[in-house]
Amino acid sequence: MRFGFLLKRGKPEAMQVGAELTECLLAEGSTATVLQESAGMHPAARVVGPSELGAVIDVLVVLGGDGTFLTGAGLVADHGVPLLGINLGGLGFLTHYALGEARQAVKDAIAGKGAIDERMRLRVQARADGELIECPPALNEATITQRSIARLLDLSAELDGVPVSRYRADGLIVSTPTGSTAYNLAAGGPILTPDLEAIVMTPICPHTLTNRPVVVRPDSHVVVTNRAPTPVTVTIDGQWSRELGPGDSIEVCKAERPLRTFRPRSPFFTILRQKLAWGERAG
Repeated sequence: MRFGFLLKRGKPEAMQVGAELTECLLAEGSTATVLQESAGMHPAARVVGPSELGAVIDVLVVLGGDGTFLTGAGLVADHGVPLLGINLGGLGFLTHYALGEARQAVKDAIAGKGAIDERMRLRVQARADGELIECPPALNEATITQRSIARLLDLSAELDGVPVSRYRADGLIVSTPTGSTAYNLAAGGPILTPDLEAIVMTPICPHTLTNRPVVVRPDSHVVVTNRAPTPVTVTIDGQWSRELGPGDSIEVCKAERPLRTFRPRSPFFTILRQKLAWGERAG
């Protein structure tokens, strides 16, 4: 089996763990591939460019935190390559496996024992000056916020061509179920179990008591337009951004290909309790 490794930048521990796991893979007759930035991980590891990675591996092992995991999703999800996340970061909500579980998780993947989940992603396109621009798919969310100055945005949202609302707010989050426990949760949006397919629209600090999060069907077509006379910024998964001028918009719908990821050992609400203190009472 062909394994790829994506390592958290600036984390020497990731290089060490990657080398140890590579030794395990070689002993099982598997191979390892890394990006150029991690070329020193192991002398037997093949080195490729980011655009090549998804086509030459069967599994991507992510050694890092959720940010590294999101980067990995952007590299290989369109190739149908599943991600196996080993948590070397902080929260580790997407990187399900603890460091002590890494070797066994890799062996299970080789043996075909690991169950695979599919996570819905979003296709995002920006419409600027009448031109439709393809953006990277979103595993968590597409967020529209102010560029720098703290000022209310003026955004309008349409669902399948029908007006939904006019938002005077600090921003708007268009989220997947996977992303419902990320920025969406911090903004007061609902928690969705990751096996669902739906799109969530959550305003950030709306300047009205009537704007509330909205959950819509996965086959919906959402359009959010900048109605203000000043530019705003659209950010995807905290990894990519571009400016939207006055009258520009983003169009969001379900992506054709989901992300494939190894199923965590713990149930979803157990992870919520462990990572986010779900259901705990203060005091």
